[in-house]
Amino acid sequence: MLIRSRALDGLILLLSDSKHMDFIVLRLMGGRLSMSADMGKGPASITSSVIISDGEWHTVSSYSRRVVSVMVDTSSPDSVTVKGNQLDVDNRLYLGGLPHTHSTRRINVSSSFPGCVRSVSLNGAMLDLTKPASQHDVTSCFIKDQTGSYFNGSGYAVLMHDGYKVGSDVSVTLEFRTSQSEGVFLGISSAKVDAIGIEMISGQVVFHVNNGAGRVSVRSVGQVLCDGQWHHLLARKTKHTLSLSVDGRSYTIPNPYPQSTSAETNNPVYLGGYPDGVKQNCLSISSRFRGCLRNLKLIKSHLSDALDLSSAHVLSRPAGGSESTRL
Repeated sequence: MLIRSRALDGLILLLSDSKHMDFIVLRLMGGRLSMSADMGKGPASITSSVIISDGEWHTVSSYSRRVVSVMVDTSSPDSVTVKGNQLDVDNRLYLGGLPHTHSTRRINVSSSFPGCVRSVSLNGAMLDLTKPASQHDVTSCFIKDQTGSYFNGSGYAVLMHDGYKVGSDVSVTLEFRTSQSEGVFLGISSAKVDAIGIEMISGQVVFHVNNGAGRVSVRSVGQVLCDGQWHHLLARKTKHTLSLSVDGRSYTIPNPYPQSTSAETNNPVYLGGYPDGVKQNCLSISSRFRGCLRNLKLIKSHLSDALDLSSAHVLSRPAGGSESTRL
């Protein structure tokens, strides 16, 4: 299997009988890969000499018959002999953790695995991690770990709680990465109709503005944007124009309401979605964003606010796993 984590400890895999008399357990212990096995005649354990809690992907292998062995990447295996001839376990494999009702006394495991797992094979058969028998608190990982804030499709972030005034001019710039064709990027609204919104609809970015006289929209055309790659967008509102640039391709339309040039917003900035019951006057969908966002800036005239997502108030719930699964 392939694993990625920055944690020092955590259960990676467990095969056992109901009373843990026979078992195989693979775990992180002090940042190293450790394997223990008991075939009914006493446990044996071995720990790799290679530290793998560095946030990088590592190939880990383990096997057991009368010898318990672990191997990390291309390093030489570490092995120990185990007593017994046969492993009697249930037809159930736990990956990344155990139910709260599960006893862990004999296997001495106290923490779940906080990290990512993919390409898991057992006795030569590849396991489909998208179809577990059951799961709890599991989300998806991108294969390559990069800087950015991950939204799992069931939450949103709230920034500038005291409200943000768009006014006559504003530019929004951000980078996004997603494989979903729909989702909210950003919404700033008011108690009336004034608002701006940026969303993904049918795989294209759409930028909406309402200065009080009616909604005006500009959208990208024919670009491949929900491909899991990073894309850069710049949405700009002035008194008389509305423009959108995605990966350098620009789209501009005039403001058809010359008497209305300022969006008098006073609500917080919602990113990746917005709460149920909150009205967003410049968003057509309520689908929450699933993917990564980074380098978000709100720019007015020569003033730029680089928004720190790590300090945002985030509301989210766990989502299902994918090819690479976050545990």
